[in-house]
Amino acid sequence: QVQLVESGGGLVQPGGSLRLSCAASGIIVSMNAMGWYRQAPGKQREFVASITAEGTTNYATSVKGRFTISRDSAKNTVYLQMSSLKFEDTAVYYCYKFPRWGQGTQVTVSS
Repeated sequence: QVQLVESGGGLVQPGGSLRLSCAASGIIVSMNAMGWYRQAPGKQREFVASITAEGTTNYATSVKGRFTISRDSAKNTVYLQMSSLKFEDTAVYYCYKFPRWGQGTQVTVSS
């Protein structure tokens, strides 16, 4: 019954910003730990950011200070606000709530 649907990916220039959304159904996001992961071609899927049910956030060192994870209880949606984007941020971004993954949304940072 749990579904996670990502949206908001696309093409952006270096230094630009993008906001990803994860619309959840079958769960209440404010009562669960949620996370964002990403996978670039030829690389292992890696942790990006998480938020606990209590609201505590955690970030990978590579994105700290540039990315912000948040949630909107009224919309039952988790967000990833990305700024100061770099070429190395290019990846498919996945929303996660154990034991489920979203389908992913492509983010491409290119000139």
